Amino acid sequence: MIVTTTPSIEGKRIIRYCGVVAGEAILGANVVKDFFAGIRDIVGGRSGTYEKELQRAREIALRELEQRASEAGANAVVGVDLDFEVLGQGNGMLMVSASGTAVVVE
Repeated sequence: MIVTTTPSIEGKRIIRYCGVVAGEAILGANVVKDFFAGIRDIVGGRSGTYEKELQRAREIALRELEQRASEAGANAVVGVDLDFEVLGQGNGMLMVSASGTAVVVE
């Protein structure tokens, strides 16, 4: 399935719109990961642990988006928007949402 942030797909013609689809992923932060990320923040540098969790959440949200598009009869999703939020008490949860328009292209 083609998934793109652009409103169209070069070389493809949209023949049917199937509606807006979305996928979400909410992951909790682990106390041990938080501790080591905090140490990294103190000494500087990037937090590889959080980057991996962010990547995992994004992949889950996009997979869910593709699944919902497929269920709607689409073979592509255009205009995809990714949003990232922290939630919960002490910002202990990471949420990634992906939304776009499910379409059929030829």
